[in-house]
Amino acid sequence: MQRITILGATGSIGASTLDVLARHPDRYTVHALSAHGRVEELAEACRRVRPARAVVGSPEAAARLAQLLDGLAIQVDHGEAALCEIAASPDTDTVMAAIVGAAGLAPTLAAARAGKKVLLANKEALVMSGQLFMDAVREHQATLLPIDSEHNAIFQSLPAGYGRNPQAAGVARILLTASGGPFLQRAVETLEAVTPDEACKHPNWVMGRKISVDSATMMNKGLEVIEAHWLFGAPPELIEVVIHPQSVIHSMVSYTDGSVLAQLGNPDMRTPIAHALAYPERIDSGVSQLDLTSMGALQFYKPDFERFPCLALAFDALRAGGTAPSLLNAANEVAVQAFLEREIGFRDIDRVIAGVMDAVPHGPASSIGAVLEQDARARAAARGAIGRLRG
Repeated sequence: MQRITILGATGSIGASTLDVLARHPDRYTVHALSAHGRVEELAEACRRVRPARAVVGSPEAAARLAQLLDGLAIQVDHGEAALCEIAASPDTDTVMAAIVGAAGLAPTLAAARAGKKVLLANKEALVMSGQLFMDAVREHQATLLPIDSEHNAIFQSLPAGYGRNPQAAGVARILLTASGGPFLQRAVETLEAVTPDEACKHPNWVMGRKISVDSATMMNKGLEVIEAHWLFGAPPELIEVVIHPQSVIHSMVSYTDGSVLAQLGNPDMRTPIAHALAYPERIDSGVSQLDLTSMGALQFYKPDFERFPCLALAFDALRAGGTAPSLLNAANEVAVQAFLEREIGFRDIDRVIAGVMDAVPHGPASSIGAVLEQDARARAAARGAIGRLRG
């Protein structure tokens, strides 16, 4: 019986995780759930699975949650320290790290340092502090399993016992597939007029608004490129992005002998979640079997950096190294939020990020403190750039 903590239980990954867990009550029990501010949704999940602990973002949210859970033996807490506690708790075996953005860094790192089985859906933990995070995984003998459909597909397509050394394993390229989002065929000159609602209408996946915008700009894929570098030890020149609108092939590994191994499946996050929960076994995820005869043609394109400048910025940040990916991520989070609040236009997102990358010097990512300091500088610079755009 695995004891599970879900960080970000009310998001799409958290909801999918709870769905998979409910199918296997003989294998899994929930120790703790967290959410930032969606208190009613968290309370409903708590009533269903009865965790020992629940954590929210603020004292006000905690008071409301405690009121909703009155009479249930569930300890309610709030804040980052409580998140780190449930992630590192001796009563937890496996941590689903599904908090979106930089807010997920500290609890995900706490889980790694506690030697947990970490199911990583929070890509920012690796984008911001890749070397530090991977060092913690190795030092504390944590188990790290990727949840992003692309990285989970790569993990499944690599040889057993892969040791983060692509050359030794005969890996020629890691091929990350991307749907291209909602604007793959839209005229580039019209992207200035894109609205938040249009950007959040992903053709294949149901995701939160921030990640949906990242998919529309392909920053999400750029962050995944950086994540793949750290997860699989692949240098930038071995990582390639291929646009595949059908989202049937989730990613591929090309080998030096000419073989290409791919993982296919219906576009449903319950598949990689179930894979990671049960690894190295297999369990029912609730996802229907892929019907190859109904698919028709599968299409593949090279990404257009004029259409998707955020993807080019992410490759630049990976090559620059140090805290450059942290600057990229912080500027993107601020810019996307400003776009969702209609303070800036869609194409202003990449302009803000590029401006921050030029204006804020990056240095070595020598400590979490250094990473967070650069994160704060990038956010301040991004807010300044947004003010100038509005002004």
